[in-house]
Amino acid sequence: MADSKVTTERRERTWVVSINRPEVRNCVDGETAQGLFEAVDEFKRDDSLDVLILTGAGKQAFCSGADLKATQTLGARPGSRESGPMGISRITDVGKPLIAAVNGYCTAGGLELACWCDFRIASSDAQLGILNRRWGVPLLDGGTQRLPRIVGLGNALYLIETGVLIGAEHALRIGLVQEVVPDALERALEIAEALTAYPQRAIRNDRRAALDGTALPIAEGLRFEMEAHRETLADPAMADWLARYASGERPPPLRPAG
Repeated sequence: MADSKVTTERRERTWVVSINRPEVRNCVDGETAQGLFEAVDEFKRDDSLDVLILTGAGKQAFCSGADLKATQTLGARPGSRESGPMGISRITDVGKPLIAAVNGYCTAGGLELACWCDFRIASSDAQLGILNRRWGVPLLDGGTQRLPRIVGLGNALYLIETGVLIGAEHALRIGLVQEVVPDALERALEIAEALTAYPQRAIRNDRRAALDGTALPIAEGLRFEMEAHRETLADPAMADWLARYASGERPPPLRPAG
């Protein structure tokens, strides 16, 4: 519903989840966190959906973090310990691609939500940072764990310790975002459309091998990769696409923006 603090929209096989509190820069209170949890849970259970895009309503903010005027509602939400104060940060079994479309301010817990996604597409006006550093509020939604994996330890500690606010181009240079475009949601939808056209078993198992294998020694990671793809190699969709390749079919590849 349009008046909900979290809205969802189906775009064919893509699920667009929007934090809908633009009047407070899309900050998250307990009701919003619950809405995010329910939206992600629906995506997980719906086999007709392949890609989730997380974004913020309006142009001013993706998400400015927790609502500091209602922090007690975050911890009081049933299931908050398991799923995370912001609603979804401790959910690790989605099993399908997740894209953050970052517009405007992406700060504090909002940056943690963006890092929960597989990758981030940013509008040129995006600003990102751990601004909660100023108030002594810790990172409790995965920031200390995901940020170093995304940008490296030095860049992560720079962001975490200083609370610096960086622009989209700076974020691109350190790998925090993968593309900077005029309209992040429009580009994320374009990417999602390409992803939904791929054979899903291969992309999902590649995703799982990359995410779950990151912390393993290389030899164990290689074995995990092989095990993850046993069912992929037997997937009829793979045989069908190889036959299409052999017949001369060449779908155009997805190109980076710009």
